[in-house]
Amino acid sequence: MPIPIYQLYGETRHWPTPDLLHCETIAERSRLHAWHIRPHRHADLMHLLLLREGEVALRLGEMEAALDAPATICVPATVVHGFRFSPQTQGHIVTIARPLVEHLRERLPQAEVLDDAAHYPLAEQAESTPLAQLVDALDAEYRRTPAGGHDGREAMLQALIESVTIQLWRRARRRRRFPRTGHDRGEQHLDRYQTLIETRFTRQPAIPELAAELGISDAHLNDLCRRLTGHSALQLLHARLLLEAKRQLTYTQQSIAQVSERLGFSEPTYFTRFFKRGTGMTPKAFRQRGSD
Repeated sequence: MPIPIYQLYGETRHWPTPDLLHCETIAERSRLHAWHIRPHRHADLMHLLLLREGEVALRLGEMEAALDAPATICVPATVVHGFRFSPQTQGHIVTIARPLVEHLRERLPQAEVLDDAAHYPLAEQAESTPLAQLVDALDAEYRRTPAGGHDGREAMLQALIESVTIQLWRRARRRRRFPRTGHDRGEQHLDRYQTLIETRFTRQPAIPELAAELGISDAHLNDLCRRLTGHSALQLLHARLLLEAKRQLTYTQQSIAQVSERLGFSEPTYFTRFFKRGTGMTPKAFRQRGSD
């Protein structure tokens, strides 16, 4: 049976927020599924889980394990994972979009920990308390409604996830690690393609141009994107454009024409059509909704 590919578990629509991370309690989603998150994977999202109370039967790549809280779990993008939590498990799951993972890698040498599919026990209070406090602060900031989108919320979320990453790295240094198995060739091409998207998306390059840079045909690129992510190569490029458009409309005061130009659209009307096709609303309506 094929392993399903989701955005957040059970969802196949676009990333549901202009933020580059999503934070929720484990119970919020798991309770809806009888505490059983069946094996699945994500094309360009990764998870960090913090278990405070309870137990979980874990599948992480080829590894299966039973884990008692307190503990933390790292799930890189494309790694198959599933969880069967004991009822009333307490904790959080932080989901990080690929652009933010790339940013963390650029800023922090310690972000190498995010590449490992692994779980780490937090047996000592000195280990669990700082991480729990940071995740609590991140959750509170994530749920707080920004004052017009310009009150430092995004910067605070970024600072907190950087601190969480460093704390995770400190735990990993002292614990056994479970290195991620190597990518197959298709996954390597996808990883390189997603990196190209991240560096070029505002230029809106043609798919054949990007495929040629990878040394493969555009048909091959489309085939592997559909197989590994459930979306075409162009849909992945457009998803990144749409995410950045949401972020610019939410977190900057640039005009819609300025956002359009920054994202490589020759005319604001083309940008409006693209945005409405992806979200069901115009850029103006999206911005006004966020400031209500």
